[in-house]
Amino acid sequence: MSLEAHIQELEARRQQLKQQIAELMAHPSVDDIEIARLKREKLHLKDEIARLKKELGAA
Repeated sequence: MSLEAHIQELEARRQQLKQQIAELMAHPSVDDIEIARLKREKLHLKDEIARLKKELGAA
């Protein structure tokens, strides 16, 4: 898998998490722990994407 394809895959997963978080927050029975976990995962993906893009630019 090329670096560009990996970045696109991570960006797609991050978008899915964003939608999932929004859906969970729209329900009255919000699971705060699950939302926090998803937000951490989303942030981790953002950091990984930035790192890979920087690596791609340096190559």
